[in-house]
Amino acid sequence: MLRKRSIPIFFVLPERQIYTATSMTSGPPSPAIEIRHCTTLEEYEECVRVEHITWGPELAEPTGMFVVAHHTGGQVFAAFDGAKMVGFTLAVAGVRAGKTFLHSHQTAVLPEYRDRGVGRRLKLFQREDALRRGINLVEWTFDPLELKNAHFNLVRLGAVARRLIPNCYGITKSPLHSGLPTDRLVAEWWLDSARVTAILENNPLRSKGLVERVPLPANIGEIKAQDPAAAIRVQTGLRGQLLRAFADGQVATALEARVARTDYILEPAGQIAGLYLF
Repeated sequence: MLRKRSIPIFFVLPERQIYTATSMTSGPPSPAIEIRHCTTLEEYEECVRVEHITWGPELAEPTGMFVVAHHTGGQVFAAFDGAKMVGFTLAVAGVRAGKTFLHSHQTAVLPEYRDRGVGRRLKLFQREDALRRGINLVEWTFDPLELKNAHFNLVRLGAVARRLIPNCYGITKSPLHSGLPTDRLVAEWWLDSARVTAILENNPLRSKGLVERVPLPANIGEIKAQDPAAAIRVQTGLRGQLLRAFADGQVATALEARVARTDYILEPAGQIAGLYLF
């Protein structure tokens, strides 16, 4: 009888790299890549093709979603290498408390174009386009267990998170979700804030006071792949700690990597330059 190998969960209780999604790392730039708006059905169909390659058909949006976003104040734009679409961003318009913002639903980059700064250029194009339209907030959701993506969002872009939606999309059959509840943090990207401006200028502002740390095992990706029960325990613990911290007015602003763990860094909302309230 084969014995299942135990995967260690590394935690060191109470103590920054780009941890990025592979589609969003800031590797050598691709100056030949052009970022532009998509306006035709053929271009929206190309977006769907990139979706299928990136996430599979289970998580892909239909062409009609891109049409709706384009005609209702959202954003659909893509990265092109010549005539070839190599990545895209889809965002929809939202209103909360009378304020217009954008919800960035998807950003994808073809595998062979990752680690070349394409994802970051897509996000910067999104920021410029939104500010030109008088919109200063873009939101999106991300999995708090995907540490590279979380680091990209919080540390490289300057987004913050103070809301967590437990099992946001339900438990899916997608292998990308590993059978886990789809807990999602809500990234808030305050586009013209002092925090975001300083980070994008590679001159991040220093924290003004004490921070709270929520640790995660650095090998969470391995745990998710090989020990689902342990992954659920880690996820459940993280969910509880973040929900309690957010209820106390804390905001996730960064990740810090250690040898055996990665910490979410949380600060009081009042310490964060340019953070607004709805």
